[in-house]
Amino acid sequence: MNTSPAHAAPTGLVLPTAPVVAASLVAGYAVARWTRRRPLGGVVLLAGGVLAGREWIRRGPALTAALSAVYVGAFVASHPLARRIGAWPSVFTVAAAAGAVAHVAYDRKA
Repeated sequence: MNTSPAHAAPTGLVLPTAPVVAASLVAGYAVARWTRRRPLGGVVLLAGGVLAGREWIRRGPALTAALSAVYVGAFVASHPLARRIGAWPSVFTVAAAAGAVAHVAYDRKA
């Protein structure tokens, strides 16, 4: 009989977080822009952060905090960057950067 919680992922199953991080940054902006409801974009960002964070916590709270800071920092940095290079280029740039950090710090070692 399996005594693990119903919400637990099967042992050995690791979700690659780099695509989650990058896609949720892009999708969050897209949803906010096309619906004209910024909070909906925030829901997408939150969902991506929670999904990635559930994986990162497997390696401890320090790594989770660091990668979460990168994720939030990418979102924050996209705003001033957008004034310089445009909204979509900014979003793609920070999504690629945050995804690369997640890959190097978590996914590659998984």
